[in-house]
Amino acid sequence: MSKTLGLALDPALSAGNRRELAGYAATHFRWQCEGGVATITLNRPERKNPLTFDSYAELRDLFRALKYATDVQAVVLAGAGDNFCSGGDVHEIIGPLIDLPAPELLMFTRMTGDLVLAMRHCPQPILAAIDGVCAGAGAILAMASDMRLGTARSKTAYLFNRVGLAGCDMGACALLPRIVGQGRASELLYTGRSLGGEEGERWGFFNRLCAPESLLAEAQALAAQLVAGPTFANGITKTMLHQEWAMTVEQAIEAEAQAQAICMLTNDFKRAYEAFVRKERPVFRGD
Repeated sequence: MSKTLGLALDPALSAGNRRELAGYAATHFRWQCEGGVATITLNRPERKNPLTFDSYAELRDLFRALKYATDVQAVVLAGAGDNFCSGGDVHEIIGPLIDLPAPELLMFTRMTGDLVLAMRHCPQPILAAIDGVCAGAGAILAMASDMRLGTARSKTAYLFNRVGLAGCDMGACALLPRIVGQGRASELLYTGRSLGGEEGERWGFFNRLCAPESLLAEAQALAAQLVAGPTFANGITKTMLHQEWAMTVEQAIEAEAQAQAICMLTNDFKRAYEAFVRKERPVFRGD
C-alpha cells in the first residue's frame, strides 16, 4: 500500500492524486524518464523545433499531469539537433492565426498562457537546456523554466515586436523582468534583438554556459542532483518562489513559516538530522 509520511494512504485518495508518468507515450515530442529525471525533447530539428497547436496542448496537459506524478522529480526541456526552439511554426500556427476571429484568437493565446501556468504550478524543477535558436515561444519556454543552461552560441530572442505584436506574450512582462531586471527585459521586448549566450549569462538569464556537446548531459546531471535532494521540500521551494511575487514581506514571512513547519514534519527532515548525528550524508526519499 502507498505510504505518505509513515501513514497508510487511502486508495481512493491515491487514485485521485497520484499517478506514474515515467512511461508516458508522447505524441508531439520525445519523452524519456530515468532515475526520476524526465527529459522532454522538442523533436523537429529540420525546422529548429517549432511548436504547433498540438504540441502546445500536449505540453500544457503533460505539465498539468506532472503535479500528480510520483515517479518524476525533475524535468529537463531540450531541443533536438543544434537548436532549442524557433517558436510557433510559421506555417502551422502563424499563417492560420491571420484568418481567425477574436474568440478563436483568444482561445489560442489563453492556451499558450496556460502552458506557462502549468510549468510554474508543477512542483518539479524544470531545467531548460538551450543551444542555438531560442526564439518567440521558445524563449518563453526557457523563461518559464526554473533554471537555464545555455551555450555560447545560443541566441534568445523575444520576437513578438518584429511581427507587429506586443511583448506581453505568455507572461513575458511579468516573468522576464524578474529574471534579468526591468530595463533589460524592456530592451529585449521592445527591440526583439537576440541575446547571445555570454551576454545572457552576464545578465543572469543563464545559470551557466556549457559546451554544446555536453549541454544536455550537464542539465540532466544537475536535475539528478536535485532528485537526490529532498524533493518534497524542493516542491515547496518552487511553490513559494512563485507565490511570493504577489506577497508583502510580512505575508511572505508568515507563508514561509507555515511552509517550513510542514517540511519539518517530513521523514526527510528526520533523516537529515539522524545522518548528521552519524556524520553521514542523508539519503532523501521525498516523504
